[in-house]
Amino acid sequence: MATWSRQTNPVSACRLTRRCFRLGDAPLHTGRAEIEKGIIMAVKIGIHGGQQDIEMDELRRMWRFADSSGFDFISLWDHFYEAPPIDGDSPVFEAIAGMAALAAETENARIGCHVLCVTYRNPGLLANSIMTIDHISHGRVEVGLGAGWQVPEHMAYGYPFDSPKARSDRLEEGIEALRMLFTEDVSNYSGNYYQLKDAKLYPRPVQERIPIVVGGRGERRTLPTAARLADGWNVPYATVDEFTRLNAILDERCTIEGRDPATLNRSVNLHMRMGTTAAQAAQIEQERGATDGAVVGTVQQAIDAIKAYEEAGASR
Repeated sequence: MATWSRQTNPVSACRLTRRCFRLGDAPLHTGRAEIEKGIIMAVKIGIHGGQQDIEMDELRRMWRFADSSGFDFISLWDHFYEAPPIDGDSPVFEAIAGMAALAAETENARIGCHVLCVTYRNPGLLANSIMTIDHISHGRVEVGLGAGWQVPEHMAYGYPFDSPKARSDRLEEGIEALRMLFTEDVSNYSGNYYQLKDAKLYPRPVQERIPIVVGGRGERRTLPTAARLADGWNVPYATVDEFTRLNAILDERCTIEGRDPATLNRSVNLHMRMGTTAAQAAQIEQERGATDGAVVGTVQQAIDAIKAYEEAGASR
């Protein structure tokens, strides 16, 4: 099952998609024998792992493993300090440079960052970075965007951390400006936070439409923004019940926007904490404890849990 977990970096996740996927290999440290029995699932699974407390060579090895093993998606995160914030001393690699390295190390999996913080990069810079990564990856990149939440790293580097409303407004403008740069030959945009004047993006991206995914669970702004502007929505570490509830709200927002809800992909990040036996799974659960959005158990229990999210509406 899709998992990557070090004791120092417990952030691991799987992403679901409604297409057939054969689990052809195991995680780096658990579950190989059972998965190689040829379990078939009607979902695709990707790996979301924070590039924190880990050497670059180990990251590259994990990326190559995931890519050659048939995982659908490999995602990074966007932080300068450790997450969750503690003292700021944990080593963390930057996301955009990491995505470029990920693109160069892989050949098959789609790649992205769930999610990039809109306050950290001007849309013009971000569009050029993503376009470049799209060419490195031969058209496999996706863009995850969120309003941002980690106060210490904003304060440390002088990035504005405004009110929730202002950050949500900035997110909407960032998506609009980014989409314009990806699709228009010449872009002009005048917002409260971002401006474009006769802006061009050359070479053009490889993909005709680079997918933009909005991350978060805010009901008043995030979900409406996803329904109006995005190709997908990603929610981190939600229980099945919470995902079901938010997914229904998103359907309503799509209807309000005059959009077919089926055109918006839905994804969820999950912590994966698996053992090859029931006894090992019980030990992991005892050591790590219960966490929202965590799948703890054997391979079969993980499969059953993932199916529950798919039935609740997860499309990836």
